[in-house]
Amino acid sequence: QCPLPLATLETSPVQETPPPHAVPDVQTVNELLDRGRLALEQGMHAEALSYLRAAHEQAPQNARIRSFYGLALARAEKRFSDAVELCNSALKQEFFNPALYFNAAQVYLEFDFKADAIRCLRRGLMIDPSNTAIATLLGDLGRRGGPVLRFLPRSHVLNVWLGHARHRVRLLRVAA
Repeated sequence: QCPLPLATLETSPVQETPPPHAVPDVQTVNELLDRGRLALEQGMHAEALSYLRAAHEQAPQNARIRSFYGLALARAEKRFSDAVELCNSALKQEFFNPALYFNAAQVYLEFDFKADAIRCLRRGLMIDPSNTAIATLLGDLGRRGGPVLRFLPRSHVLNVWLGHARHRVRLLRVAA
């Protein structure tokens, strides 16, 4: 038998203590994600990490949150393996989302893995050819030039040496 009447139990407020990681004044996971994304865009990586960590703890199954959390980890704490693992697991879940490829590419670029970043950007463009953010970043990364001596393989010592020389000449033209 219940010692309190049922009406009393239904109206009594439940006092929940917030978890220690909770970010004050933010109510929902979507708000945490939005604030984290905004902080990343503004270059406030530590703040973004706190928002996105809280969002990830509340919704670890959300691929978008995992992807942005991985990017924040890469930028704020330089944790490459964790960041790549988060981004790749998000891509496995939502392989059709070009924004996740963009985030993964940014993680790779954070650690100077240009070839992997280009691969992610190209896959993102295959899904959404009109994505301007991906196309812009891919264009900014530049395109690899052909070998100087086309009849020799790219790895031939003459092509390597002449390619370095060509690059130095281009740098001098830009500096002048």
